[in-house]
Amino acid sequence: MSFLFGAKPQLSSAEKIAAAESEIEMISDMFNRLTQSCTKKCIPPDYREGDLNKGESVCLDRCVSKFFEVNLKVSEKMQSEAAGKQNPAGGMGFGM
Repeated sequence: MSFLFGAKPQLSSAEKIAAAESEIEMISDMFNRLTQSCTKKCIPPDYREGDLNKGESVCLDRCVSKFFEVNLKVSEKMQSEAAGKQNPAGGMGFGM
């Protein structure tokens, strides 16, 4: 009955495992997209040195920073839109 007062219902063990697997898959996918995108943008296909030079290093740092910044903004936008769909009254619920 705890779901009546805003608490989330308890998940079963199988549901917890499925949620964890889904989260790991999403994080892995994000890491792969980040790696592919920033490598393609910042590192030339013909390697001249074994280590990153200063320009490549700075480019990768900025690319990763922008990737996470955009990812955060998109996530916030999607969450606000999902909240808007759950409360179609335009935020005029209890406590407002």
